[in-house]
Amino acid sequence: MASNEATKKVDLARGTTRGRDVVPPARQAPPARAPQKRASPAEFIAQVRDEGRKVTWPSRRETTITTIMVFIMVVVMSLFFTVVDQALRYVVGLILGL
Repeated sequence: MASNEATKKVDLARGTTRGRDVVPPARQAPPARAPQKRASPAEFIAQVRDEGRKVTWPSRRETTITTIMVFIMVVVMSLFFTVVDQALRYVVGLILGL
């Protein structure tokens, strides 16, 4: 990075240097993880079932409304991007004289 006289003065005041003689600090190794106790397949299935019971599942009405909203947003966004694409195609055509 290039530096001017004012930057050099600020660097000297801070005690920092720039250029080739700057050595980056050595990277520290990440701390070693403690090995985790492996669960048996039966324990794993029991843990999965316990976590599944904690989930708040949406009702059929909520799922239906959310699905309809997704479809509406897909249609709106596809129309938006179609209009933007056609506008850009027209502008590029004018610029390039195609």
